[in-house]
Amino acid sequence: MSAQTTAIPATPPAPVGFWEAFRYWLKLGFISFGGPAGQISIMHQELVEKRRWISEHRFLHALNYCMVLPGPEAQQLATYIGWLMHGTWGGIVAGGLFVLPSLFILIALTWVYLAFGDVPAVAGILYGIKPAVTAIVVYAAYRIGSRALKNAVLWALAAAAFVAIFAFDVPFPVIVVAAGVIGYVGSRIAPDKFRSGGHHGESHKTYGPALIDDHTPPPDHARFRGGRVIAYAAVGLGIWAGAEGLLYALYGWTGVLTQMGWFFTKAALVSFGGAYALLPYVYQGGVEQYGWLTATQMIDGLALGETTPGPLIMVVTFVGFVGGWTKAMFGPDSLALAGIAGATVATFFTFLPSFLFILIGAPAVERTRHEIGFTAPLTGITAAVVGVILNLAAFFAYHVLWPQGFEARFEWFSALVGIGAFVALWRFKAGIIPVIGACAVTGLFYRLLIGV
Repeated sequence: MSAQTTAIPATPPAPVGFWEAFRYWLKLGFISFGGPAGQISIMHQELVEKRRWISEHRFLHALNYCMVLPGPEAQQLATYIGWLMHGTWGGIVAGGLFVLPSLFILIALTWVYLAFGDVPAVAGILYGIKPAVTAIVVYAAYRIGSRALKNAVLWALAAAAFVAIFAFDVPFPVIVVAAGVIGYVGSRIAPDKFRSGGHHGESHKTYGPALIDDHTPPPDHARFRGGRVIAYAAVGLGIWAGAEGLLYALYGWTGVLTQMGWFFTKAALVSFGGAYALLPYVYQGGVEQYGWLTATQMIDGLALGETTPGPLIMVVTFVGFVGGWTKAMFGPDSLALAGIAGATVATFFTFLPSFLFILIGAPAVERTRHEIGFTAPLTGITAAVVGVILNLAAFFAYHVLWPQGFEARFEWFSALVGIGAFVALWRFKAGIIPVIGACAVTGLFYRLLIGV
């Protein structure tokens, strides 16, 4: 977060209209590179430090809630702030514009990947990108861990989560629930160990009065009302049932799109910790269970997701497109159309729950800003997510360094590229896009040099 270099303003900014906010959320949808950490930093810099639409404490409290939810925390944070400022439509616009640019960009890039992926130049670029993606995942675990693991208890919780998922294949929801329970119990036994929730700890900086300040009372639409919760839940379930029911009516239960709708609904509900924690689940379903894509394509999809704006969980758009294309749902002459249908279905069913979680749960969250009983479970969950991400890094490293298994040769060049990418991110604070670009060029020249 940027250092404070100007005088602290004495008055809050002028009220922000809906269309002014609309323009910002549209801009954010095109510049939100860098994965969840980068996207959250962009929002903090713009909304807390520069524009002062929301205070540091309110921003972090919203982030803490989004951290505990399944789904992309950065997109949910944008939805939360948009909702807090302008109600239901403000939240829908903020969350929707966070996703839509990435949807269209990824559809185009995935088509290029499938149509021209066998071209040597494209294959060389992807060869260099894969170890960079592995380094990015390792660096993500480092960044989150350096902020979240503030004491031995949280380090132990992260280690336990890694062992649970790596050695015993414990499901993500079980790990998250257990970590939350440990955090809650810890808040009663040793509250100092679990006091700061979320992976962005409390800051002592001040940027001047905010439009939504620490003690600004919530607007009328942000007040908790049981009837409103029931109404939102009913509408959300109705939209989901209508969409899945339409797919069932058109293609039957075993249809590719119907199964995608069902699978990505489940994925959305177990994606605690964001995209890095979700990917092993999507791999298990998309690669092993349904055969929509290969393990190599899964890594390539993450590489494309890292190079485009929007949530990293948009990798589901890639999975849906490749699945529709691979299964040739509309015949061999309509592969692109099938891919677009798969990408749209995967994205819709993945993100629908994210909007509902905010619109239904945020009013209750606004009443818990000073309650450690709420924030402590988030601290425990964040620590556990570090272990889950490390497991994902091990998963990627295996497929990049031993693409044909341990009995085959070790990819030493990929190892060197991955180490270089991590050093660039960690030691020299290079951006994700330049690192991926450099690794892509390196991979291209290497493959051309050896004539592959």
